[in-house]
Amino acid sequence: MFSFFTNPDKKRQALLEKVENEILKDYLSTPFPDLKLPASEVEFLALDFETTGLDASKEAILSIGSTLIKNGKIKLSENSHHFIQVNREIPPESVVIHKITDDRAMTGEHLHDVLALLLEKMKGRVLLVHYDKIERNFFNTACKEIYGDTPPLLIVDTLAIAQKRQDKRPQGFSPNSLRLFNLRADYGLPRYNAHSALEDAIATAELFLAQMANGDGLERVRLKDILSK
Repeated sequence: MFSFFTNPDKKRQALLEKVENEILKDYLSTPFPDLKLPASEVEFLALDFETTGLDASKEAILSIGSTLIKNGKIKLSENSHHFIQVNREIPPESVVIHKITDDRAMTGEHLHDVLALLLEKMKGRVLLVHYDKIERNFFNTACKEIYGDTPPLLIVDTLAIAQKRQDKRPQGFSPNSLRLFNLRADYGLPRYNAHSALEDAIATAELFLAQMANGDGLERVRLKDILSK
C-alpha cells in the first residue's frame, strides 16, 4: 500500500497548488481512481513510446501510440498514433527497428503538442505499459523539459504482472520469456507488427486483459494490487 509520502493523489494535490503551467494544472485537477476499485471499473490508457534508444536523458521519442480499455474492453475508436519531430539524425539501427526515417521524423508533430494531447487522455486514468521504465522515464524527462515538473502517475506494467507470476514457478524462467510477443504467445494471442507504437499499445492492452482473465478476473482484482510501485 502507498504511504502518505508516496501516495500519488497526495502528490497530485501538492503539485496542483504550486504548478503554473495550465496544461499540467488541468491534468492535475482530475483525481486518480480510488486504489480500492476493482480493475473492471478503472479506465486504462495503454501506452507505448518508440524511441531512438533506452536512455531518456540522451535519446528521443520517435512516436507515441495509445488505446483505451474501458469497462473491460478495448476501445479502438480511442486509438491515437503520433510521430514526433526529431531534428537530428536517427541511428541506422533505430530506423531498421522502427521504420521511422529521418525524413519522417523531421515532418512529425512537436513533442509539446503531443504531450498536451497525451495529458488530456491521461486524466483520471491509469497508464498501462509493458516494461514501465521506458514510458515512465521518457515521460518524466519530457515533462521536466517542457513544464518544469514531473506529474505523478498511476501505472500498471504487464511485464511486472508476468514476472510476479513466473517468480512463483519452481522451475524459474528465462528473461526472454517476458518479452511482449512471447507473453502474448503464452496466452494464445496472435502475432502482431512489433515496434509500431500503436500496435504495441494494442498488443499490451490485449495481453493485460488475457492476464486478468487467466487470474482472478478484472472484477475481483483491486487496482492497488496490480499497480507498479
